[in-house]
Amino acid sequence: MPAKRTRNYRREYVTHQAKPEQKKRRAARNAARKMMMKAGRVRKGDGKEVDHKDMNPRNNSRKNLRVVSRTANRKRQPKRS
Repeated sequence: MPAKRTRNYRREYVTHQAKPEQKKRRAARNAARKMMMKAGRVRKGDGKEVDHKDMNPRNNSRKNLRVVSRTANRKRQPKRS
C-alpha cells in the first residue's frame, strides 16, 4: 500500500482558490445559499445543498436553484481528472 500523501493546502489555495475567477464563483455560490436561507428553503446544519441546475454557479436566478441532498449534488458534478 503506497504511503498517503498529505495535502498542501497553501499550494492549493495559491494555485486555484485565490484566482479571481474562482473567488467570483465562490462568492456566487455563497450568495445562492444565503438567498435560499432567506427564503426558508435551507438551514445551517441541515445537510442540504443548493444546486445550480445549469452547473453555472454565477447564474443565481430562482428557476436555476434547487435544494438537494449532499449525495445527490455530488453525483451531478463533472468527473475530475
